[in-house]
Amino acid sequence: MAYHLKTPGKLVGDVYWKGDNTWTETYDDRKQFSSRSAANAVKATTTTLNGVTYQPKWFSNSTVVEE
Repeated sequence: MAYHLKTPGKLVGDVYWKGDNTWTETYDDRKQFSSRSAANAVKATTTTLNGVTYQPKWFSNSTVVEE
């Protein structure tokens, strides 16, 4: 089974994680993961800015989808 991340777009429907800190509207360009745990690891990405660690909104709103 393959997995991918998607999140609601602001101006369009869903957008998909492409990798390299980018999202795409094109379903075929999405990054696929071989396991749910690998997709969840990307979804759990955090950022630290000025000593504050947070999860970017695009990851906190994302969903791991099984294909």
